[in-house]
Amino acid sequence: MLRAPCPAIGRTPSQPQQPKIGPPMLMVTNSKTPEMLEKMRAASAIVSGVLEMIGEHVRPGVSTARLDQLCHDYIVDHGGVPACVGYQGYQHATCISVNHVVCHGIPNDKPLKKGDIVNVDVTVITKDGWYGDNSRMYLIGECSIAAKRLSAITFDAMWHGIVQVKPGAHLGDIGHAIQKFAEGQGFSIVREFCGHGIGKKFHEEPQVLHYGRPGTLEELVPGMVFTIEPMINAGRREVKDFGNDGWTIVTKDHSLSAQWEHTVLVTETGYEVMTLSAGSPPLPAFVTATKT
Repeated sequence: MLRAPCPAIGRTPSQPQQPKIGPPMLMVTNSKTPEMLEKMRAASAIVSGVLEMIGEHVRPGVSTARLDQLCHDYIVDHGGVPACVGYQGYQHATCISVNHVVCHGIPNDKPLKKGDIVNVDVTVITKDGWYGDNSRMYLIGECSIAAKRLSAITFDAMWHGIVQVKPGAHLGDIGHAIQKFAEGQGFSIVREFCGHGIGKKFHEEPQVLHYGRPGTLEELVPGMVFTIEPMINAGRREVKDFGNDGWTIVTKDHSLSAQWEHTVLVTETGYEVMTLSAGSPPLPAFVTATKT
């Protein structure tokens, strides 16, 4: 969450910049040791637990400010620190994006209503300084067929990217798989924001585009950890700032937008989804394992 536009980590949401897709590159790796990975699993367990807990509270009449407070309290009660509080001036534990809000939705007192679709995006820090990042969609009451389909296709698109992860593959393989699937279903990929490496810092290299060409960008090596978090629009892909709060990004055509996110480890033989939990949604039919 609170991710910077690609490709320059640290830019503000109002300064989007299009990344260039280049030839294959060798990764200047941020690979983690087994000891580091155990600490990251602890962070991932807290952040996935937040999204398990909050599900029963995401219902009509509840404000996003209330959801944010519940998430904040859960993180603290489980020994973590809400990573977003104080980050570049942001003052909330979560980003909660409703309907046409693409990302960085600021919690407020407006109650949710039937038919809304909601993304809750959470990042935590453990007491010893390791980050975990995860987000999930929630449907409020009986949503439209179009809204349900958008959320489901976005979930599957994320997994199409995840199953590309293995040593020797390239970041472009991930983006290509996501783009091919989502656009093949009639949706569009937001290009101004991307996934990112994670570890002892909120945002590390590599940057993970959700579109691209196979065989391009950095080569994946064991021990790399990064997020895969496509933002997919029902309409056109263009986005814009909402108002002057400096954070909220919405679809330019006011169409619905959805996002799912997992933190993924490159293993010696494939991938491990670090932010899966017992209550995570069922895997798509084409996914045979959460760890390879």
